[in-house]
Amino acid sequence: MNYEEDLMEDDEEGLFEHHRIVADAGQSLLRIDKFLMARLPNVTRTKIQDGIHEGFVKVNDTVVKPNYKVHPHDVLTVSFPEPPRDTDVLPENIPLNIVYEDDHLLIVNKVAGMVVHPAYQNWSGTLVNALTYHFQNLPQMEGNDGRPGLVHRIDKDTSGLLVIAKTEKAMTSLAKQFFDHSIERTYQAIVWGVPELPQGTINVNVGRSLKDRRVTTAFPEADFGRTAITHYKLLQDLRYISLIECKLETGRTHQIRAHMKFIGHPIFNDATYGGNEPLKGTVFSKYKQFVDNCFKIIPRQALHAKTLGFIHPATGAHMQFDSELPADFKEVMEKWENYVKYN
Repeated sequence: MNYEEDLMEDDEEGLFEHHRIVADAGQSLLRIDKFLMARLPNVTRTKIQDGIHEGFVKVNDTVVKPNYKVHPHDVLTVSFPEPPRDTDVLPENIPLNIVYEDDHLLIVNKVAGMVVHPAYQNWSGTLVNALTYHFQNLPQMEGNDGRPGLVHRIDKDTSGLLVIAKTEKAMTSLAKQFFDHSIERTYQAIVWGVPELPQGTINVNVGRSLKDRRVTTAFPEADFGRTAITHYKLLQDLRYISLIECKLETGRTHQIRAHMKFIGHPIFNDATYGGNEPLKGTVFSKYKQFVDNCFKIIPRQALHAKTLGFIHPATGAHMQFDSELPADFKEVMEKWENYVKYN
């Protein structure tokens, strides 16, 4: 007989086991995604396939390929970086910077430091907690319990624009646009160094690091990860750093951060991807002190989701939104402009 257990065990890769399923003795050979679809009814096939690609699914303690066929007595485990938790979201009276709203959707300009949805170590104070307080009956995507209104997200320490669905129709339409990669998204980032080419395209697979599952890494030659495409353009050359614009064609976890590290230009003060050390410039203590002061001004990765464009789910009109760079971003840029001018 097949059985499942909800567990909360931390393994050596920093993953928490959510499900353990044992195939019975009479199990016929069946593709692993189809097998899990039948055992995890609240999870979409796409999410299951993504989990297999990301290495979150193991058979007999071994990561398998998506075409693996389940055998009798196989032990399947499904793990995630966060432990299991009740999906109930507590409403919290947290102010939101809403730049646009109608009956179908709203656009929020998220501040740096705010987590988008409740997750491990961040169960409160999130954007979703705030949305639940300010709006009633927001829709949820199938298999996305506990994340009402969300069709996409940005990292905790990334600032900028997010679209929130207020109706089922809006959620379905916006989710399809994201799936089709027809959503227009541009980010601005301060990166170390100056790209050799003033504009270009990074088309390199990204996926969970094989050493640390919390980090995304680029896989230029290996058959790992998923397709990821970032178009970048140099906006300002400040000798040691530069301001760039990134246009996403795909939207993978930490895509811009991983891609910029891959081409040798990590995002300024991005501790996870090596941008929190002076990577360009002089060895003089005065310069290092200047860099440290800038890190204190913007104590996060210097990345901002600046524009967002899509087709309105109800009217069919093209909607385009832009946002100003936040104050910490502007202040750091001004300091570097002055430093380059006088040094």
